[in-house]
Amino acid sequence: MLEIDIKHVAKLARLRIEDEKVEMFQRQMGDIIAMVERLPEMESRVLPVDRANRMELRKDEIKPSLRRDVILANAPETAAGCVVVPKTTES
Repeated sequence: MLEIDIKHVAKLARLRIEDEKVEMFQRQMGDIIAMVERLPEMESRVLPVDRANRMELRKDEIKPSLRRDVILANAPETAAGCVVVPKTTES
């Protein structure tokens, strides 16, 4: 069976795993990998596109939209002509 460093995998995924659960996760990850290895090989090919499956796309048309000042008037916070949103990542 393949040896998996679950602590390293957790670190890469920025997950914290309690020491008492490491063995369980190693076993589960090993089971997943073993299952994937048992899957049969599949032939990769691109299917031809026929007219029945072709989707008709709408034409690109320029349409009027809201003015920037109208949009910014509804925003809770703006700066330099843009909407300010909460930070979603850590530096």
